[in-house]
Amino acid sequence: MGNIGTKIDKFIEIFINNRGYVKVLEGLKNTLIIAVIGLVIGVVIGTLIATVRVIPKYKRLPRVLDAICRFYVGLFRGTPMVVQLLVFYYVLLPLMDAHMTGVQVSIMVFGLNSGAYISEIMRSGILSVDPGQMEGGRAMGLSFATTMRKIVIPQAVKNILPTLGNEFISLIKETSVVSFVGASDLYVAFNFIGSNSYEFMIPYLVMAIIYIVLVLLISFGIKMMERSLRKSDRSH
Repeated sequence: MGNIGTKIDKFIEIFINNRGYVKVLEGLKNTLIIAVIGLVIGVVIGTLIATVRVIPKYKRLPRVLDAICRFYVGLFRGTPMVVQLLVFYYVLLPLMDAHMTGVQVSIMVFGLNSGAYISEIMRSGILSVDPGQMEGGRAMGLSFATTMRKIVIPQAVKNILPTLGNEFISLIKETSVVSFVGASDLYVAFNFIGSNSYEFMIPYLVMAIIYIVLVLLISFGIKMMERSLRKSDRSH
């Protein structure tokens, strides 16, 4: 117990006296920013790709767009997130002579990667909607795009809400790799505390607890949203 007490004392000293909490708050902020904005970008890209994938392929343009979307999805689902980060930061940015911070690169790559996964989630959600909804919208004189936007996609989102929640949780957990491109996240913050105290057990344990709390909060939020949607469906 004395040994554990010493470890805790070292952790508290670095966390408070050496302002380790500042790095932890910065890391938590970056983790949430990367995951949240990455998810929003992913939802937009995924919805567009899913829409292209379900468009009838009677003409050449939809077939070409479908092939491009398939390649995009295969590329981002077939390579690890850390490889995508490294290629974007150390290969593509220098080639384009562009300058972005590690956090900005992480947001971009997380969004593009999430878009590939969400496209498949959204496509399954769209296909789960009764085809009669699309037929009814077209019968009312709405275009394909308008029917998708106002009728089909809102119902699809309700069907896939739990899966979207799981994707958000995955993004939160995967932010632990953004240190490879110089972004400061929770791992970097607690690694700083461990390096300065020469003791990593307590910092990494606290880091794990923070990730668990974040996941539990997200899961609770998703359940509340599902409950609210079920109530609104019953009221109609």
